Parts: sequence; C-alpha cells; structure tokens
Amino acid sequence: MKILVTGGLGFIGSHTVVELQNQGFEVIIIDNLSNSSEEVLKGIVAITGKLPVFEKLDLREKKSVQDFFKRHNDVDGVIHFAASKAVGESVENPLLYYENNINALVYLLQELEQKPEANFIFSSSCTVYGQAKTMPITENAPVQTAMSPYGNTKQIGEEIISDVTKVTNINAVLLRYFNPIGSHPSAEIGELPLGVPQNLVPFITQTGFGLRKELSVYGDDYPTPDGTAIRDYIHVVDLAKAHVIALQRLLNKKNLEKVETFNLGTGTGSSVLEVIRSFEKVSGKKLPYKIVARREGDITEAYANTDKANNVLGWKAQSTLDEAMASAWKWEQKIRS
Repeated sequence: MKILVTGGLGFIGSHTVVELQNQGFEVIIIDNLSNSSEEVLKGIVAITGKLPVFEKLDLREKKSVQDFFKRHNDVDGVIHFAASKAVGESVENPLLYYENNINALVYLLQELEQKPEANFIFSSSCTVYGQAKTMPITENAPVQTAMSPYGNTKQIGEEIISDVTKVTNINAVLLRYFNPIGSHPSAEIGELPLGVPQNLVPFITQTGFGLRKELSVYGDDYPTPDGTAIRDYIHVVDLAKAHVIALQRLLNKKNLEKVETFNLGTGTGSSVLEVIRSFEKVSGKKLPYKIVARREGDITEAYANTDKANNVLGWKAQSTLDEAMASAWKWEQKIRS
C-alpha cells in the first residue's frame, strides 16, 4: 500500500516514515525543506534499508498538489505533518501560519475528495485544549480559544476536516499530540531544530553539549509541586507507531466514526525541573540553568488521559522519560561529533 507522508523529513514525520516502512508500506514523502534537510533520507535508509520516494514540493502551490495526485493517483492514505509549528513565530507572522497550515490542508483535501475513498491522518496538538480545567485531559475536554495563531490553525484544521468528512468519502483520524521528545534509538534520525530551539529538550541537550551557556526556566511560581510548568513528554518513536496504528485502523475500516480523535501522550506529567534532573541522570552532566520570568502564553500544566488511545485505538506509550532523554542525548552527541 502506498502512503503519502507530508512533512516526512521533519522530526515526527521522519520517525513515522521509518515505522511505516518497517510495516511494509510504500512511502512517498512531500517536504519543502523549510524546516528539514534531505540528509534525513540517509538516516531513514540506514534504519530501514529502503529509500522512500521523495518529492520537494510546496503544498501552498495548488497546481503542484494537483500535479502530484495526477502522477500518484494510487495513494491509499495520507499522513499530514507539513505545517509551521513555532508558537512565538506564529504570533509575529500570523499570515504565514494561516497560509501554510490552512491552505495546504485545503488543497490536499480537495484532491482526496475526488477519490472514491480516502484515509487521512491529521497531526493535531493538545494546544487545542488551552489550559484545561481538569487533569488529565480527555478528548471530550472543551476546545478553548486559541492562545496563538499556531494553536488556532490546529483548531481550524480539525474543524475543516470534520466539515469535509460529512459530505465526502474521506475518513479521518485527528491525533492530538502532547510533547514529543527523544529520537530513534539508532541515533540515525532525530530532532534537528534550525537556529535557537523553541522546545525544551533540544535546548537542554544543546546546553549539555556546551552550545548554549545555560537553559532559561520560564517561571518557578506556577501552582505545581516544584513551581515549574508540567507537560506530558512522549517518546517520538511511540508517537510514530500511533500513526501507523491509526492508519491501519482506517485501512481496515475499524473506525467507528468518519472522524475520530485521540490524545497521544503518556498520561504522566513531568515538570521542567524533573526533565532537567532526568537529563542529568542519563548524561552524568550537571546542567546550568537559571529561573527567569514566565513566558507569555504558557499554561501551567497539560497531561493526557490516554484511556481512549489505549482501549479504542489499541496503542500505548512504552518509553519512560529517562529513556526518551537518553535517546535525545545520544542524538545530540552524534550530530555534533
């Protein structure tokens, strides 16, 4: 079966390509390389022994998307990762985010609605919940007003998919990720942030390696046990495997509704200081950090209720925080050597 993975050279996309190929799927990657590198293909081949088809293509160009589906009219499923994803940048440049995250989605769905049948997996986010009133967060928690254009594009994206599936032959799964970290155990692929990392773990590993002077911890006055913000950190390989299981669910017609939503997390919240301690434990290094003021738009805590993913989807996160941090550190050392 032929599967299109958009943004397939990115962090989560590349790990999902590996898991798809390991399950025998034929993969085609679309990526515009705006936040990734063609070098990632070498890592995918090193792990799987197979080179996926790669097309450098910008999904914002409608004609390019139409031409792609003319040439590849036998795609059995689409996993859609391609999107801009930095909260801060989205506040500064909202139109870039609306163009990239919404237009691309619309152009893909316009091609899929012409097929007699289509299967679509959407890369969504727990940002849609904002600061949820109760923990852990279930899929039924209300979607809150978005705190950034990035978060808003995920909410709008989910709404577009829900509207479209009602009147087409498209079946979809919305996967709401919590906080993906780590890298493939082989250290052949991993997270490759361009410039200053926006996410905690690559900033930690770069600081541990000496590329950054110290880590800034944004706020130690949150109403949490140690005063720092709490998130649900999930190993990227566990996350990648969930996409394959969700895709197989659609291909095997096991879905109970035209659109199904699943939270993907571990079910456990970890504070920033706990993540730092985990890094120090697995690396044997002391991490320099300083406490600074809270960051605009940051919420206090978010961690998943994973019952639906565990029981309905049939997927469960396997890796511990220490295992994920150890894989992230191994990757950091590999790319700097």
